[in-house]
Amino acid sequence: MAADLYGDLIDKGSQTWRNILPGSAVVTAATLAAAYLADRYGVPLTLMSLLVGLSLNFLGNDPRLTTGFAMASGRLLRIGIILLGARVTLAQVVGIGPLALFGIVLIVSVTIMSGVWTAKLLGHRAPFFGILAGSAVAICGASAALAVAAILGERRIDKTQLTQVLLGIAAMSATAMFLYPILAHFIHFNDRQAGFLLGAAIHDVAQAIGAGYSFSTLAGETAAIVKLSRVALLAPVLMIISYKYPQPDRALRVSAFPGFVGGFFLMAAANSFGLLAGARHYTDFGATMLLAAGVAATGIRAPMSALSAASARPLLVIIVASLVALLLSLGFASMGMG
Repeated sequence: MAADLYGDLIDKGSQTWRNILPGSAVVTAATLAAAYLADRYGVPLTLMSLLVGLSLNFLGNDPRLTTGFAMASGRLLRIGIILLGARVTLAQVVGIGPLALFGIVLIVSVTIMSGVWTAKLLGHRAPFFGILAGSAVAICGASAALAVAAILGERRIDKTQLTQVLLGIAAMSATAMFLYPILAHFIHFNDRQAGFLLGAAIHDVAQAIGAGYSFSTLAGETAAIVKLSRVALLAPVLMIISYKYPQPDRALRVSAFPGFVGGFFLMAAANSFGLLAGARHYTDFGATMLLAAGVAATGIRAPMSALSAASARPLLVIIVASLVALLLSLGFASMGMG
């Protein structure tokens, strides 16, 4: 369940207020504590939210709190990302440049193929596990894995393989959120370069945007644009997989395109035309607090033991694909993209 970033595995019938409130109360307390500490010591709120969340990691498997955590790291986080669009203009989106957009498409494509090749080298005759792991690394972590598994079907991807990818991708994404900002500081990337690197290389949306804002505000905004551009590629990737490996009894759902990505760019468009001038204070505050709450919940739910619990071979596919994405992202960021 810790790998279920967007609450896709939570029984929707269990999402009653009685089940949501306990976990939500813990996340609220963690976010307020992080806000106080961030203000007191002058550190980024997102970084402090992650640290406070990780300090409460022992609560992550408490079934009484799971639904509330899923709400905070899922629905509330998506709302926060939409509100984040009010900080961005279409000029900034266009400003990352066609070469950067080409780089994002190339990174996603090569990362997926590296997953397929690595899985084949490790003895997987069919390409399906490689496609699953590679897509999870390349696009948006657990959510992409769940979508790809649904398209391929249980005859090609069983529950065990899906669970291995979910656990492995959550562990690698949490590790990347820690290490990649440190790497960007070490090699002296500027804010835009760091934002491109973090948005292009980190697996899950919360971790990518959180890592960006822990570097700087400009890096966070750049990371959000780059990361959501990757997420927008989920729909065409699913269409290609569905066309290449069709299931006669299942059609591709139109809802494959994540709605919060469209919401983010609509908010950016509204901000570009000055339609949000009177509401910027509220959208900024809402985005800040919801993002902090989502990152805190993600820290609480992060499967810290997943690296040791996961089987070595599936994890190796994820590690290789992650390294490919990191190296390509470093290369494009070094060229001044973002």
